[in-house]
Amino acid sequence: MKILVTGGAGFIGSAVVRLAIARGHSVVNLDALTYAACLDNLVSVAQSPRYAFEHADIRDPVALEAIFRRHAPDAVLHLAAESHVDRSIDGPGVFVDTNVTGTMILLQAARSYWERSGRPEHFRFHHVSTDEVFGSLPPDPAVKFTEDSPYDPRSPYAASKAASDHLVRAWHETFGLPVLLTNCSNNYGPFHFPEKLIPVIILNALAGKPLPIYGTGAQIRDWLYVEDHAEALLLALEKGRPGRSYNIGGENERTNLHLVQSLCAILDDRRPGARPYADQIAFVADRPGHDARYAIDPTRIRSELGWRPSVSVEEGLARTVDWYLTHEPWWRALQHRRGVGQRLGVVA
Repeated sequence: MKILVTGGAGFIGSAVVRLAIARGHSVVNLDALTYAACLDNLVSVAQSPRYAFEHADIRDPVALEAIFRRHAPDAVLHLAAESHVDRSIDGPGVFVDTNVTGTMILLQAARSYWERSGRPEHFRFHHVSTDEVFGSLPPDPAVKFTEDSPYDPRSPYAASKAASDHLVRAWHETFGLPVLLTNCSNNYGPFHFPEKLIPVIILNALAGKPLPIYGTGAQIRDWLYVEDHAEALLLALEKGRPGRSYNIGGENERTNLHLVQSLCAILDDRRPGARPYADQIAFVADRPGHDARYAIDPTRIRSELGWRPSVSVEEGLARTVDWYLTHEPWWRALQHRRGVGQRLGVVA
């Protein structure tokens, strides 16, 4: 396939681009290169004859039309989004503008291209979303998000992604656009932008800074290694049924405190300091509206498409720590970007 990947210079997007190229697909990477994008994520594929880069914004309909005409993709894999919850608390407008309005403009461009091309049956518009659209779960481990869970977003970020999910379904029902939706759990792994929990903990630990944990650290997340997620996304794009949604989870639930303690133990082993890294843990004021628990039931994608996660959280965390220890120039170059290293999302 020739796949138009939006947000392909981001964390998850670049993992998808690298895997797609490795699998023999052609990729057009459309990215606006906002603060969290990094073209260094794609050095390994940048010279491939099957890779093309388009510096464009999904909110620009003229640019989108030209890109669709120029490249004639077989599919769109839509990952471009504002995604940091703390930033959505400080500035919700850009999340609505990019995640909602931008998705609508992209849908319209894809629909126009699809209709001009004779409505080919093989075309797909795959929208990548989050489990946060479903809200917060109780502590009961038997209760998990399924594709039929009601939407109950609690943050501006989650609400903007929920709105974009609804738009994608509406374009399928109203216009017949062949769409797929996936909702994933928390991703982690190489090339993770250094404002999210796991890279913050690793880099603060190495710098001798406090390791901030919101509230008591009792919040539970289902952790999904990014390369497992990329595998699932390509599988859903290739074999998923139009109009269908698939939940993608790592089946690796951990409290935030447990996760941070695990990272500290790995760092103690890989790069021991004068004292245990866990001594740097600092509990800070909780995030407003912080969801208590996310957990995904991936039964549908397992039974229909044959996917399941291959990386345990213990293995994935060790791989991630090792990657950051050996890629210091990559993360050093990003630490000067706006908001990195600052506490965001604090409501007075």
